[in-house]
Amino acid sequence: MSDAADPTETPAAPDHESLDLGDVPAAGSRHRGRRSSVLLTGDLVVAGTANGDIRAFDRESLDRRWSVDCGGKPVSLATLDGGEGSGIVVGERGPSGAVTALDATDGNVRWRYETAADVGDPQKETRFFYPFVADIVTDGDRTYVASRRYERDGTESGPDRVFESVVYAFEADGSIEWTFKTDASPIALDRRDDRLAVAFNRCLDDHQHGLVVLDAESGDPLVDWDPGNEGQRRCGDVSLLADGVAVTSHGDYRGYVLDRDGAVRWRADLATPVERDGETVYAYPNHVHATDAGVVFVTGNTYPEEGRETEARHPRDHTAFGYSPDGECRWTDGVGGFVTGLGADGDLVAAPGAQNFRERDPGDHALRAFDVTEGRRELLDAAGVVTAASLSGDTVAAVEEPVEYHDDGERRGAHRLHVGRV
Repeated sequence: MSDAADPTETPAAPDHESLDLGDVPAAGSRHRGRRSSVLLTGDLVVAGTANGDIRAFDRESLDRRWSVDCGGKPVSLATLDGGEGSGIVVGERGPSGAVTALDATDGNVRWRYETAADVGDPQKETRFFYPFVADIVTDGDRTYVASRRYERDGTESGPDRVFESVVYAFEADGSIEWTFKTDASPIALDRRDDRLAVAFNRCLDDHQHGLVVLDAESGDPLVDWDPGNEGQRRCGDVSLLADGVAVTSHGDYRGYVLDRDGAVRWRADLATPVERDGETVYAYPNHVHATDAGVVFVTGNTYPEEGRETEARHPRDHTAFGYSPDGECRWTDGVGGFVTGLGADGDLVAAPGAQNFRERDPGDHALRAFDVTEGRRELLDAAGVVTAASLSGDTVAAVEEPVEYHDDGERRGAHRLHVGRV
C-alpha cells in the first residue's frame, strides 16, 4: 500500500466539516470563470454549486434543508431581510442573467427577474458571452444588482469589445425602483448609509468613470472617479468607508482611499510595473475590504507589458496587503493563487485561493484569512482550488472545486462545501 497522499482529499482541519456537492468538470490551468458561490446567513449555509443548483444546509448540523435548480451558474448570493422574513437572492451567469429571490425557509421563489431583457441576449451560447450578474448587495428589504453582457461587433478594423450593463434597485416584491444603465462593465458593488458604490472594470465608449457613487434611494450619481489612465482597464473592486471609499485601480495597479467627494486621500503602489528577466511585468489589484481599522488589498496574476505569456513574476502578485487608515503598510502576505472574491465580516477577510496558472503548485491551494490589523490567520489547506468564501461571526464557509493542470493531467480535489470556525 502506498503512503502517498490521496490528491482528491483535503487535509483534515480542527473544527472543520466537509460536504460533497457532486461531480463537476475539473477546473484547468486557466480560470474557468466564476461558477459557484457560498453564503452564511441566519441559521443557514447556502451553496451555489458549479452544477447550477442552490443548496441550503443547517448551519450547526449541516443537514440539508432544501435545494433549488438554477437556470445558469449561481455566481452571486446575498441575504434579503424584508417584510416577508429572510430570503436569499441569487444572481446567475447564464442565457437569461436571472436574479431570483428565494424564501430562506423552504427555497420557494418569491420573485425572479431576467436581466437579459435589459442587457440583451447572448451573442453566442457560451459562458463568456452570457449575461452575468457580477454582484449583489442588500440593505433591509432592497436589493441592488449589477448585471452586464459582453459581445464583439464586427467592424472593418476587427471585432471590438462591447458591453451593455445595468445596475438595479429592486424592492422587496421584486419591483424595480430605479436603474442605472451604462456601456461599461461593472464588477463590484458596495452599500453604506445613503450610498451605493459601483466599480467598473472596463470603460470602452461613452461611460468613462471607473467608480461611480450613487444615491442609494434615487439612483442619482453623487460622485465619480477614475484612475486617469488612457486604456480600457479601470477598477477592480470597491469598499465604502464612513468618510470615503477604498478602490483598487486596474488602470495604474494601485490601491486608493478617497474622501466622500472623490478626492484622493492616499494611494498605495501595489503591483506597479517592474523589470524582471528583461520584461516589464505588473499585476492587477483585484480586491479591497475597508473598515475603520484599516484596508486590505489583494492582487492577482502577473502579466507582461506586451502579450500575455511570460516566465517572469511580479514580486507582489497574489499578495494581500494590510494598510492603516492613514496609508501605512502594516503587513503583506501571499494568497497562493487567484482570488475570485473575498468573504468578509468586520475586520476579518477570507481569501479563497484558486489557480496560480503560471506556477500551478497544488500546495498553494487554500482558504486563508486575514485580520485587517494583524494579518494572516490559517484556516484550511485544500486539495482542489477554493473558489468562494463567506464569513459570519466565528464561522467560515468555502467551496472547493476539483482541478486538473495541463502539466500532468492529475485530478486533484473535489466539489465540496467546507464549514469551520475562524
